[in-house]
Amino acid sequence: SNRARSKNAAIMRSCVLVAAIAGAGATSTLPKVGAAMGVRAPPLGAKQLRVRIDDSWIDLTGWRAGHAKESAGEHWLDLFNEQDATDVFHAFHSEKARKQMLGRLPRVKVAEEARELEAACAPVTQLTRDFRAWKAELEAEGWWSREPLTEAATIGLWALTVGAGTACAWSGVPFVSSAAAVATLATANTMAGWIAHDYIHGKDKFCDNMRWFGPLFAGLGSTWWSNKHNLHHAVTNEVGTDEDLMVDPALWLWAPNEKSDKPWRRLQHLYVLAPFSLLFHIWRFDSAKVAWERRADPKVWQQEMLPLFAHYPLFATACAFSLPKMLAVISLSSVFTAVIVTVSHQTEDLFFERQPDWVLAQLSSTRDSVSSNPFSEWIWGGMNYQVEHHLFPTMPRSKYPALSPVLKAWCEAHGVAYRVDDELDILKRNFALYKNVAEASVDPSAPSAGAPATAAA
Repeated sequence: SNRARSKNAAIMRSCVLVAAIAGAGATSTLPKVGAAMGVRAPPLGAKQLRVRIDDSWIDLTGWRAGHAKESAGEHWLDLFNEQDATDVFHAFHSEKARKQMLGRLPRVKVAEEARELEAACAPVTQLTRDFRAWKAELEAEGWWSREPLTEAATIGLWALTVGAGTACAWSGVPFVSSAAAVATLATANTMAGWIAHDYIHGKDKFCDNMRWFGPLFAGLGSTWWSNKHNLHHAVTNEVGTDEDLMVDPALWLWAPNEKSDKPWRRLQHLYVLAPFSLLFHIWRFDSAKVAWERRADPKVWQQEMLPLFAHYPLFATACAFSLPKMLAVISLSSVFTAVIVTVSHQTEDLFFERQPDWVLAQLSSTRDSVSSNPFSEWIWGGMNYQVEHHLFPTMPRSKYPALSPVLKAWCEAHGVAYRVDDELDILKRNFALYKNVAEASVDPSAPSAGAPATAAA
């Protein structure tokens, strides 16, 4: 089944989508988890798909049927059947696209049916209504506008790093042509991933025209990434649905039940860097696989297949046609990236119930980090502003530093925590989590990572 294939792929990826590593001596409690209660959420691929958007019930059944093939019969939106999808819908689409789509999408026509759906759906909280109004103000103020000079500087700095690494690789000088080349090119590869991440999320014309950047310079396809990553943003830290949490049997985020436990869990805080190093190897394979499966689509062929084909000769040239260097660059870049992408969620609240308040769920499951120097700020690639990114994923990452104090003040005014740590503290926090879970006894009541979340009663 589709869910079985997803679970198998998640197990394969479990070696890499895991916690970060840092200094010893840190302390941390186990992550807060919710009890599995309520009615099981609607299964993926349900025959009817009706969601609430902007206080109106929209019938997406026909739209869903038309998108079944491209999403392998499943779509993250299926998880919001008979639930409020306003904030996810707004998060993934531009203001212009939202207006166009909502003008075309059909409403639930039977008034009695709409009333029944409304009665069964969780009410919109005041926090969420205030957030929606605030986001509209930010859009009106131009926070989603890109600055050409900033984009040029970002790409230019990345290109200089690629050039420096290539020069090292071809220098023939001991150490410089090996270790220095690998470290520099690995940094450039990680930077290419952050730039591509920003462009894939972006919904402006510039980003539409830059979809090829990730496949050409990072070896990562936008179709595969969008499907996987949008699910993570839609149901962040919901156990059994967010694939970024499906890390066992390589690592564990909470004390497992006896059936899910393995002997090597006791050592997970010691071997974590080894599975980290596989991240980009697996992501590259997944990207190529999905792009090849959809090669009949002219857009996929032009924006993904051709750039992916061109990527490897360019990458080999940068590495002086050395296969060991190529593998080392991918592995080291994987470690850099895995350390950065995992620390913002895994020590935060984990949910074993569907979360009806998307805004509060993002704030409860995400943590920022404060960089200690300009180089660190650069290599984090905007991922140190994860709270901002999860609430406003299509906003250019260059706007997050200025948005951070504004968001912090908004959270304080609404009585919710704006979670943030210094960069070393957030790394230590995650390492301590893995150490604590490694030393914990089995929990007979613990669910498995693949157990689907339930809908809150």
